[in-house]
Amino acid sequence: MLKIVGVMGSGRPLLPAASVTARHLGALIAAEGWALLTGGRSSGVMDACSHGAKDAGGLVIGVLPDVDSTRASSAIDIAIRTGMGDGRNAVNVLSSDVVIALPGGAGTLSEVALALSARKPVVVVGWDPGPALRAAGRIVDVDTPEAAIIAARTILAEQRR
Repeated sequence: MLKIVGVMGSGRPLLPAASVTARHLGALIAAEGWALLTGGRSSGVMDACSHGAKDAGGLVIGVLPDVDSTRASSAIDIAIRTGMGDGRNAVNVLSSDVVIALPGGAGTLSEVALALSARKPVVVVGWDPGPALRAAGRIVDVDTPEAAIIAARTILAEQRR
C-alpha cells in the first residue's frame, strides 16, 4: 500500500532558505515513492513542499480547509475539500503514516500535538516543539531533509513489522 507522509509547517510566506528546504523535502519524499500530504494551500511550507514533490514526479494530496479550491496549490494532484477550517488538521494527521514537521506557528504545533495524541510518529526538522509535546509521544529530531527521510524510512519499516 502507498505510504502517505504528511508534511506540516508554516502557512506564511517563507524566506528563501526555508522554501528551498521545503521543496527539497518534497522532492525526497517523491523519490522514495511515497505520497505527500499537506494542508494544500498555495503558500508556505504546503506550497513549496508540494511543488518539490510534484516536480520530482510524486503524488501530492492537499487537505484543504475550505469547500473550494481557490487557494489551493497548483501542485496538488488530489484536493480534499473539507470545509472544516483548522479542523482539517486532524484529517492531515490521521491520514498520514508519519508526520514531518518543519518550523511553523500555532497550526503546526496543533498538528504535532494531534499526531502525538493519535500515536503517530513525528519527525521534527530544525526546531524544538517544546518539552510538553516531547513528553507526549515519539518525536525524532533531525536537522536536514535528508535526515528526515532516513528517520521516516526507519519508522515506516517498523510499521510493517
